Amino acid sequence: MSILKKLKPGFLDHKDVTAGLYKHHFDFMRIWKRAFLVTATVALVPLIIWAFSGYRLTMETIESELVLRTSQLVSNSWRSVSMFLTERKSVLDFIAHDHGLQTLKDPARLADILENLNKRFGGFIDLGFIDSTGKQLSHTGSHQMEGLDYDQLPWFREVLNRGVYISELVTGALNEPHIDFAVKRELADGSFFVLHAVLKPEQLTESIAQIDVGARGDLFIINREGVLQTPSRYYGPVFNKISMAVPEYAPKARVFESIDDKKDRIVVGYAHIPDTPYILMMIQEQSERIQPWYKTTWAFTGILAASVVAILLVTLGVATHLVNQIHEADQERVDTLHQVEYANKMVSLGRLASGVAHEINNPLAIINEKAGHIRDIFTLTDTYAKDPKLVGLVDSVISTVQRCAKVTRGLLNFTRHLNLSIQTIDLKEIIDEVKSVLTKETELRSISVGITVSEDIPSFESDRGKLEQVFFNLFNSAIGAMNDGGHLEFTATRKNEDYISVAFTDNGRGIPESDLKSIFEPFYYSKTGHSGTGLGLAVTYALVQELGGTISVQSRPGQETVFDISIPLKRPGASSSSDQNNNV
Repeated sequence: MSILKKLKPGFLDHKDVTAGLYKHHFDFMRIWKRAFLVTATVALVPLIIWAFSGYRLTMETIESELVLRTSQLVSNSWRSVSMFLTERKSVLDFIAHDHGLQTLKDPARLADILENLNKRFGGFIDLGFIDSTGKQLSHTGSHQMEGLDYDQLPWFREVLNRGVYISELVTGALNEPHIDFAVKRELADGSFFVLHAVLKPEQLTESIAQIDVGARGDLFIINREGVLQTPSRYYGPVFNKISMAVPEYAPKARVFESIDDKKDRIVVGYAHIPDTPYILMMIQEQSERIQPWYKTTWAFTGILAASVVAILLVTLGVATHLVNQIHEADQERVDTLHQVEYANKMVSLGRLASGVAHEINNPLAIINEKAGHIRDIFTLTDTYAKDPKLVGLVDSVISTVQRCAKVTRGLLNFTRHLNLSIQTIDLKEIIDEVKSVLTKETELRSISVGITVSEDIPSFESDRGKLEQVFFNLFNSAIGAMNDGGHLEFTATRKNEDYISVAFTDNGRGIPESDLKSIFEPFYYSKTGHSGTGLGLAVTYALVQELGGTISVQSRPGQETVFDISIPLKRPGASSSSDQNNNV
């Protein structure tokens, strides 16, 4: 037998054919499914709700932390860029107000100022002095721009109106990217001049390069049209236009969630830099920031899955065990009721048979007595005594009466042992008694019965009534399974020192292999459609167990069926004579 069959609960193959309208109360598979589902649901639903709620709360916390971190980084970056631009604007404004016109108009002195600026801040390319008409009167730097007229340029008009100007990234007359700074100084006579400086764009890029935005983050500056002022990891070099919509103006740093070109979720932070055309942009991928949590999530998911599997296995085991216990208890109850029913049936049958036997014995005794008188009269009269036909008829009547008397005695002997009767058993005698009860049916159906009892089988103590019931049931079952003219063989041999083996072999229909495992169940009917109560073999199985023995069956459909019983030579619980002597 495989391990799976050993672990398989008995109720899986249970079919109660006697439940009638209440069979749903005995549907143990249905009870097992409900017990498993209800228990598993009660155990798993709170766990799953807790896990889902915890996951959502954690994700919301992480996303909120990501937004807060992005907002902080944008604010810090905004301060850095704003300080960079404000610092250079303030220095330029200081030079314009600290130096006189003659100094600023002198190219040599202007060159010294540019050199000092680069030593202190670096990145300045050109420095020029422009009068109120827009003409550049003096210039120093790497480009030749003396005599240029800026009067019609938009930035010159803006510096006249606002007093200060910071340009976006342009190429202009220099044909290379640069940033223009310009400040206006009012003079006492009502006139003014403009100090103009050209700054390398690398200075602006370096001002944000030191900020850590992660391995996949992006920090860059755009103008109000969305054109890059610094290189971007996602959108390329300067002067490229980003695919994202330019965020609306906000006095403070803002953060929002969006979807990038790859359909990935991102967090975007931005801040407008005051008095400049610049917008600082920061992009953070949610997956990058949440990546450490994903590892924890996988571990958490593994623990949750293991917990669910453990709960399901424990629930399955407990539900199976409990329902199997209910099934076994119900089977014991049903078996007990069946045995009581069968015992009552046998007792009633015994009483009926005893009554019938007594009623038959009285007329038989009268017939036997009258027939004896007739034979005596015939012997006293020479005429009748010499007539063999008359004497033969009288002898035939007497022998028939004796035969009927023998049958009734056998029936009385059989019914006398239906109750508990521990006696010394002569196996051959019991077999003959059972056979005599069924002789009429075997003769009518021309069924031959062979009996072989080994000589080495001793007398033994057992419950005679139960043993007779076992033999009677097996005889009756075998006869019912055979066609007319069949053969039943009874064989008894000594199995070992403690047991004898009794085999009933018939050449009847046989039992299909699919039915062999169920024939000892109460109210089980084979597929042959043979009539019966379905109790005989179930009661036989129970009686053999009560006697301390075992019963097995082997069958080849269409050929033969063998029921083999092992009967103990010593009653279960009975002590041996040596044990009794030791106790004296």
